[in-house]
Amino acid sequence: MSSLSLAVRDSSTMLRRNLLHARRYPSLTLNLLLTPVMLLLLFVYVFGDAMSAGIGGGGPDRSEYIAYIVPGLLLMTIGSTVVGTAVSVANDMTEGIIARFRTMAIHRGSVLVGHVVGSVLQSIASVVLVGAVAVAIGFRSSDATALEWLAAFGLLVLFAVALTWIAVGMGLVSPNAEAASNNAMPLILLPLISSTFVPVDAMPGWFQPIAEYQPFTPAIETLRGLLLGSEIGHHG
Repeated sequence: MSSLSLAVRDSSTMLRRNLLHARRYPSLTLNLLLTPVMLLLLFVYVFGDAMSAGIGGGGPDRSEYIAYIVPGLLLMTIGSTVVGTAVSVANDMTEGIIARFRTMAIHRGSVLVGHVVGSVLQSIASVVLVGAVAVAIGFRSSDATALEWLAAFGLLVLFAVALTWIAVGMGLVSPNAEAASNNAMPLILLPLISSTFVPVDAMPGWFQPIAEYQPFTPAIETLRGLLLGSEIGHHG
């Protein structure tokens, strides 16, 4: 069997292992997933009228603000979900399973590949769930073409891959699972200071560069442009 075939076989085994862990211990994933869902419902039904009026919408259906907030929350969902990856990697590194794997004839990169692929699959499933909730409360994207929907999905997948590898790195350097969870907190906090909830130009002048020049805002604005037809500009 070739080296590539061995790598694929061992990575598939590690992927199955991680998916089984996620199925048997779903509490971490559910806790992280509830954050964007609760924020979506909170900002739509509690702050929706005021926020919609502030961005030029208004009206009882809050449709303007629902359309505005959903792209940001989809990316926030990815950031929340991959925190669990940092915790899982830290557990593997500190609980002795890696030492046992080193005694076995498995591909060295398969453990991390299994974590990454499993996390990306969970992130996309989480995005689909949050997107379904958004559609149920009124989100629509009637102007987007099939190509733009495909590009939006590709952007979400690429963003999930990028954030997952960052989370894996945080898990590798953390001494325990609690430290890994704390180290990965910026992946949840950064969307809160981006253009997720309000436009950047509505923020105080001294804070606008912080919100604009961080990883989430360009991705959010690109996703909005693809789904809602707004100006993407240099963000893409």
